[in-house]
Amino acid sequence: MDSTLAAISLLLFSLFSMVYASTIGVQYISKLLQIQERERAPPSFQVAAARGVLHRLLPSHSSAFEFRIISKEKCGGEGACFIINNHPSSYKSGAPEILISGVTGVEVLAGLHWYLKYWCGSHISWQKTGGAQLFSIPPLGSLPPVQDGGILVQRPIPWNYYQNAVTSSYTFAWWDWERWEQEIDWMALQGINLPLAFTGQETIWRKVFQKFNITNSDLDDFFGGPAFLAWSRMGNLHGWGGPLPESWFDGQLTLQKKILARMYELGMTPVLPAFSGNVPAAFKDMFPSAKITRLGNWFSVKRNPKWCCTYLLDATDPLFIEIGRTFIEEQLKEYGRTSHIYNCDTFDENTPPVDDPGYISSLGAAIFSGMQSGDDNAMWLMQGWLFSYDPFWRPPQMKALLHSVPLGKLVVLDLYAEVKPIWISSEQFYGVPYIWCMLHNFAGNIEMYGILDAIASGPIEALTSENSTMVGIGMSMEGIEQNPIVYDLMSEMAFQHKKVDVKAWIELYIARRYGRSSALIRDAWNILYHTIYNCTDEAYDKNREVIVAFPDVNPSLISSPLEMYPHNGKPTSRRAVLREKTNAYEQPHLWYSTSEVIKALELFIASGNELSASNTYSYDLVDLTRQSLAKYANELFLKIIDAYKFKDVDKVTSLSQKFLDLVEDMDTLLACHDGFLLGPWLESAKQLAQNEEEEKQFEWNARTQITMWFDNTEEEASLLRDYGNKYWSGLLRDYYGPRAAIYFKILIESVENGEDFKLDKWRREWIKLTNNWQSSRKLFPVKSSGNAVSISRSLYNKYLRSES
Repeated sequence: MDSTLAAISLLLFSLFSMVYASTIGVQYISKLLQIQERERAPPSFQVAAARGVLHRLLPSHSSAFEFRIISKEKCGGEGACFIINNHPSSYKSGAPEILISGVTGVEVLAGLHWYLKYWCGSHISWQKTGGAQLFSIPPLGSLPPVQDGGILVQRPIPWNYYQNAVTSSYTFAWWDWERWEQEIDWMALQGINLPLAFTGQETIWRKVFQKFNITNSDLDDFFGGPAFLAWSRMGNLHGWGGPLPESWFDGQLTLQKKILARMYELGMTPVLPAFSGNVPAAFKDMFPSAKITRLGNWFSVKRNPKWCCTYLLDATDPLFIEIGRTFIEEQLKEYGRTSHIYNCDTFDENTPPVDDPGYISSLGAAIFSGMQSGDDNAMWLMQGWLFSYDPFWRPPQMKALLHSVPLGKLVVLDLYAEVKPIWISSEQFYGVPYIWCMLHNFAGNIEMYGILDAIASGPIEALTSENSTMVGIGMSMEGIEQNPIVYDLMSEMAFQHKKVDVKAWIELYIARRYGRSSALIRDAWNILYHTIYNCTDEAYDKNREVIVAFPDVNPSLISSPLEMYPHNGKPTSRRAVLREKTNAYEQPHLWYSTSEVIKALELFIASGNELSASNTYSYDLVDLTRQSLAKYANELFLKIIDAYKFKDVDKVTSLSQKFLDLVEDMDTLLACHDGFLLGPWLESAKQLAQNEEEEKQFEWNARTQITMWFDNTEEEASLLRDYGNKYWSGLLRDYYGPRAAIYFKILIESVENGEDFKLDKWRREWIKLTNNWQSSRKLFPVKSSGNAVSISRSLYNKYLRSES
């Protein structure tokens, strides 16, 4: 990208020496910010850590940059910033060319990323979503200079939060240090300075509970398996997928120490867990007079006590504060330091037993006391999902919880703000500091989806609103490594002071992501911006496409008229819609004209000659083809149901075979890119194992999370079946296809024999297939194969050409 385009980009984003936008909320947390500033790693440590990131990202240009840590006073205000200058010695041969200064190592690396994006036209994404496009960066010695006065970019708000309590299981479950190092590098380059750090906490819990005479064997039934630890930690379930082997405890604690060390070196503020009241069953026998409640069923079949109905220690019981203090102290002892921010979500999908505001206030006060008794400077970070999810939390109950803690000692994550911002309906969380978050993804599902306009404007509206208590911007997705455009824009909002012109931003994004642009690809992205990435129906976007979430319902209960479907009050193309007559399944989410998106796919395919060498293009092409075929599969399924209702056995048979062929073809398509493979998920699980038994257990965990998820009987599927579904090559061919084949076989038999659909038979065979698949040890490729352009073109011609 030449200097002219760089100047245009700066003009678009209005980032010249912005004034720090301190809110009321920032004033409330100012004391903690000062403490954290004093306790940061020395500048030399942060510079060294930042240079390590540069070397891993761009070793050929390590000598071209010099990094410096500066005081916040040099930012022109109270907040943090980065400054990009031409290096004073750049005229000398072999000298550094660009000087990047920042308040922390994170700011320095955010500045590096900013320079690489807007002066060099590069792009940095997760490896699975195409990786980094760096070939557009000029060679050493010819990096583009910035303007003579330099560029100052200031954070409008102090914190940039990252993660969700369940990301640790949906995405991070099997990560080793190599993968964690890559992610921490990515975080720093995006400017993230407030990440959760939940790894290895089970080892800490064992040490804590031992002090209360709870043995390790008592905890075998308490902790979930590696792929289900998030829900075990939140008290939703116990024991499922466990017990954890001894090697897991040692390995994860060692990993956590490396994670924390790197985060601290970069100047991040890692958030540690706190005690939420979740206790093992043995605790009730050990302390019979304690106020311990057995919680209700959380999605287990038949209220199975083997997995469900965990025990919660009442926060008003004296033991609560004692355990809370011990847990904080044990973490301090093990890790050597803390950032003083602790996450606790006692009421996440666990409703309090009493709605009296006084009682709720006492609970909140006790929860915080448990943290504060272990750390005088403790601050409670709480997910705000409960206020969106549970109707229990009416204004009196919500106020009681939020005001139970001294002002400035509680920060709420407005978890789903891009769709359902609670800060508006709660009058800025009734005066309590909060972080504006984008949830976006559930369960790590693969679905092209987003609300770019809401991302580009929502945080700014919250920040500039009257009496704003906003203190940060965040990403709280349940699973990562999907929809790179959404995360690129959301990350950038941490440094934006004004609403972003999304259309202009996308123009630059295209050139950066692929290393070049063209009229065809720009037209394609213009369509995607106004369709896929313009979801304004406020629907809960959980992927229930038929292929990956096959309807467990009698076909007679499915109505499938082809009809005009309203979109923003205007008719669009005709398409099939699953009309629910039962709660047995959720209908797939469709918020755009499929014919328009197929036109975008045509343009993408036509761009193949110019962009086929780009890994980022290949990822996007495969994803867009997959998206289009998935919506087509929904319509095809409904045609099968129509044929069934007309008792047309020949048509049911031919259309069913077409559906199964489509699943096979999609598997072949997904095999074209590493980001859509089942193999890496399973192999990374096995690689953490120390012996054959652990390999079997870990692989079962990995397979189960993405299929049945939770428990089942021989005739009753899990209530969370397909919740963690994935469009992964190997999974379609080996599981989703055979499952659909069972349903269609019974459907055809029903028509041929003039009988009702045998739902019980379908369930038995499907559940048997699933249980066998979860215990299978079959190997799957870990490297992609096939040409994305040619296969996408072929499948477009085979299935979609007539739909456009």
